[in-house]
Amino acid sequence: MNDKTLRQNIIDELNWTPAVDAAHVGVAVNNGVATLSGHVPNYSQLIAAEAAVRRVKGVQAIAQEMEVQFFGDVTHSDDDIASRAVTLLKWTSPLSEKPIDIKVAKGWITLTGEVEWQFQRHAAGDNVRDLIGVKGVSNLITVKPRATAGDVVRGIEDALKRDARYEADRIKVSVENGKVRLDGKVHSWHERAAAERAAWASPGVRAVDDHVLIG
Repeated sequence: MNDKTLRQNIIDELNWTPAVDAAHVGVAVNNGVATLSGHVPNYSQLIAAEAAVRRVKGVQAIAQEMEVQFFGDVTHSDDDIASRAVTLLKWTSPLSEKPIDIKVAKGWITLTGEVEWQFQRHAAGDNVRDLIGVKGVSNLITVKPRATAGDVVRGIEDALKRDARYEADRIKVSVENGKVRLDGKVHSWHERAAAERAAWASPGVRAVDDHVLIG
């Protein structure tokens, strides 16, 4: 696929994505590398635009040069953003008992702290990025498990056994320092993705190394 065709496909995908107002987004393509420029009205749209471009076949890499430009050029103080972020996480995120530290500098939120589950880490980042005035989010929250490696393995294996789509003995699970390795063979990409989701759903998992084959 040539760059001209790829560029048009990217533009079409952005225009097709309801979560993105692409009126002020510029697209350039060089040797499969897509460069996004211009501006969007909030950080959530910036993330949605990146996700849309990643979906386009032929994109090798993305250079992100877009800016968040709020409607009417309204400014929001860092203190106000931080206060709303604290309240939001308190009421919406399924976090652990330990508080999440929030710092805001020029509209950019940095989250630090510890949680027991990967989904808690993702939930915190996903929630605060939708706040008005946010220009970016650095999610530095770490996953610190209470469960042992054996508990993690058993939890994943039990989850696979409960799923009627699997023959549980087709997938081997091993864990070291919070990193899960999956080996084996399944029948489809859907099964492979579901196995990976089962691994991420286990408490204390920091990374998943998926070596499951399809065939």
